[in-house]
Amino acid sequence: MVVLLGPHNARVKQYAALKKRAERERQGRILVEGLREVMRALEAGLRPEVLLLGPEEDEAILATLLGPLGARHPVLRLSERALERISSREHPAPVAAVFPAPHRDLRAVSLSEQAILLVLAGLEKPGNVGAILRTADAVGVELVLATGGVDVYSPQVIRNSTGAVFTVPVVPLQEEEALHWIRSQGIRLVAAHPEGTSLYWDVDLRGPVAFVLGAEDVGLSEFWLRAADQVVRIPMRGIADSLNVSVSAALLLYEALRQRRRPDDVP
Repeated sequence: MVVLLGPHNARVKQYAALKKRAERERQGRILVEGLREVMRALEAGLRPEVLLLGPEEDEAILATLLGPLGARHPVLRLSERALERISSREHPAPVAAVFPAPHRDLRAVSLSEQAILLVLAGLEKPGNVGAILRTADAVGVELVLATGGVDVYSPQVIRNSTGAVFTVPVVPLQEEEALHWIRSQGIRLVAAHPEGTSLYWDVDLRGPVAFVLGAEDVGLSEFWLRAADQVVRIPMRGIADSLNVSVSAALLLYEALRQRRRPDDVP
């Protein structure tokens, strides 16, 4: 007989608390919801403390999850009410997992000669950060530095990135640390701003380059504008005075990718 944990179980309460940033930081854990997101975390080499399954999830799904982990890995079955308690979603996913919070060391980062990087400077909206991380994964961004803003391991960012937060190396750090590291690696820093001196597609973006993107409401701070080696602009011909930051990120990243394309590359 399978024992289902209810919403008032002590472990369920502990996992439900992970919806809050302060509690994630206190526990040193994150909660990942959804089969796709959990599988991408596993494929990225992360090892969960425990797998959480709903009452109706079948053995085939369990076998898929346990494949990379071993049959004796801890698994808990949760009631529907318990799933609702831990979930940040309107319709709770029947598969979730608790992972130790990822920690990436910049000293272990090795970049290619044509590396594309991103700096997320104080972005606050999980939907935008998630969309940017999906684009970063598609383009092949080698590193994302997150300075301030939303927690990149919040349930909302994980969901909106469809798990790409685990496939792209993401390092949260202070802006001074980020700039110092970029400078130490000899990476060119490119910022986008409406008053930029050149259109982004007219600039040579080959070689190691880091694009810095600012918060949705206030844009880039003076700190990053002063630090940028080049400030580019995206043409705006209508009445709107700004683009969504995830759209700006996609334009910049795909232009950098286009400029790296070789004649024998497969589309």
